[in-house]
Amino acid sequence: MKPIQFNDKKIDSFLFMELSDLAKALTKNEEVEVEFGFRSYYDVIQQKAYVSHFWDLRERQEMIAGLKSEVYLRCIGNINHTNMLEYKAFVRKIKSANLTSFAKQLFMLLEDIRLEGICIRQRPGTKKAFVKRREVYRKYFEDQLKVNIVKSVYTDALFNAIYLLITSESPLEEIPTINQSVDLIIPFLQRELPNIYEASNTEDTTKICWTIIEVLDEVLTADMLNIYFLLPETVLLEIDNGQTFSDLKRKDKLKNDDMLTKNHDDEDKHEDALPTWHRETETTTKSFLQFDLEQGTKTDLIGQGVRKGESGDQAMGIVQGSSQQSSQSDFSQMELMEGDHEEKNVGGDSPYGKENRYAVAHQVDILSPSANDIALYRDYKTLVTPYQKKLTQTIKKTVEAKKILPKNDLHFGRLNRKLTKLLTDDRPRMFYKKTNPSTQLDAVFSLLVDCSASMFDKMDHTKSGITLFHETLKTLFIPHQIVGFWEDTADATETNQPNYFQTVIDFQSSLRKTSGFEIMQLQAQEDNRDGFAIRYLTKQLLQRIENQKFLLVFSDGEPAAFGYDQNGIVDTHEAVLYARKNNIEVINIFLANGEISEGQRSTFENIYGKFSIVVENLEELSDVLFPLLKKLLLKTIHTD
Repeated sequence: MKPIQFNDKKIDSFLFMELSDLAKALTKNEEVEVEFGFRSYYDVIQQKAYVSHFWDLRERQEMIAGLKSEVYLRCIGNINHTNMLEYKAFVRKIKSANLTSFAKQLFMLLEDIRLEGICIRQRPGTKKAFVKRREVYRKYFEDQLKVNIVKSVYTDALFNAIYLLITSESPLEEIPTINQSVDLIIPFLQRELPNIYEASNTEDTTKICWTIIEVLDEVLTADMLNIYFLLPETVLLEIDNGQTFSDLKRKDKLKNDDMLTKNHDDEDKHEDALPTWHRETETTTKSFLQFDLEQGTKTDLIGQGVRKGESGDQAMGIVQGSSQQSSQSDFSQMELMEGDHEEKNVGGDSPYGKENRYAVAHQVDILSPSANDIALYRDYKTLVTPYQKKLTQTIKKTVEAKKILPKNDLHFGRLNRKLTKLLTDDRPRMFYKKTNPSTQLDAVFSLLVDCSASMFDKMDHTKSGITLFHETLKTLFIPHQIVGFWEDTADATETNQPNYFQTVIDFQSSLRKTSGFEIMQLQAQEDNRDGFAIRYLTKQLLQRIENQKFLLVFSDGEPAAFGYDQNGIVDTHEAVLYARKNNIEVINIFLANGEISEGQRSTFENIYGKFSIVVENLEELSDVLFPLLKKLLLKTIHTD
């Protein structure tokens, strides 16, 4: 199980979700996503705003301000005020220049400066983040300038100087000597760079950039070595000339590239062709027949309209006839077929989260317990019996006390026989209520066990703790299930990620006296897609009628599965939030088997909040689980 890190820094899931929500709010588009990347840019094809790893190692205040500033630039600036076709034309044009990398980075720098001004004017609340962004970048480029001068990397040094000049608050900004030829063009740059603050569109940025490049092309002999700003060429290659920004957001392209022409002479003339309508073609007929097509012809009309009904339509409707059952095809099982398809969860809008849209759930059959399984389980049961008996007695005494003891001094209920309070108290409470709770606790438990490969050396102790849960809940007649989960690494692909669930104890058999031996069949397997597994069991728990629902997750590390590295923590956290919103209490038992780092502890707090219990010594697992189970059961009694 590998850690999820960005430049040796683990993701803060709360901050990541804050950035994602910010991007969606600014664009008013639920499809927009935020991802970490080497440098910041906006992918118009995939609708992703990339924020830079540059901010990872900064102080927290600087990091938050920097990341937010990049979301502002991409989701306010690029989306609404950048001409992507101008981007592409610029890239095509600079291929003949000697300073290709320099030109690309200069263009992105100037465009970001222009967009920064637009963001602040439109949303003054963004100014604080941009001020902090400039402070950090100015210090960074000052250090880079000194380093590049010492290394004689003059082109990079000049780029560092350009940033300092363009963001300077004083017209007398002094730039250290770089070399003789570069120093001669500094006055030219001081005159030309401020023009970016007067630029009104991307075309103006391009002109300013070309003016500078044409001069520097004759002075500089080598291109830049470092990358400070990234112009996404791979994204630009997918942009066709003549497309608007709305076109760029299309995910499906028209198969045909022709244009339907209008015939104003006779709109209702069809000849032999049956006219059709869909949102990609214009409607040139008054016919009420409409069809949904997957491909069509481009038009210059704006769709989304519905044709008005006419008096002749109803008369023509008589040809529809009456419906009868067909003898050729039986579609009575269609709903069941659709249900199976949703359970398979292949592509499309996933009920288990967008990160798990290609995850497919498979149930693993349970074998008959072997003699070895039975003997091993009895050994575990012997070890946990003292805890189980003590816990059972505590719960039973608490239930009995609640059943017998009445509640006194109430404003309403049964009248108390002792009436002396009428004389002694100004506002006497003369009533009581005798409670009579059910002897059976109204609760249900699901135990979700991480069966990833890293659990190999922890599975035996885990089975011991699970045995304690099972025996205690069974004695108290509380239904529960125990499920192991893992993902098949070898068979996982981009469009199919098989996830296996091994239900060793199900709700129906959990209260049988002979149940429990099946727990021994849990074994360490491969990867773990925690968010998918939590959602999968949440769906099962929501079908239960019990008042109190608990989901306990036994794991020893962070989520790690196919294509799950970057968003696994966030997806798991969202799965936990979804369960809690549906009144399911989710608690994590982190099996460390040794001292854990602050980073690991912080990661699990990000996922589960304060409901994460760390077990550093697995031999003490039963000692840790005993008070936890006791607390949960007592809570069930008091809320009954």
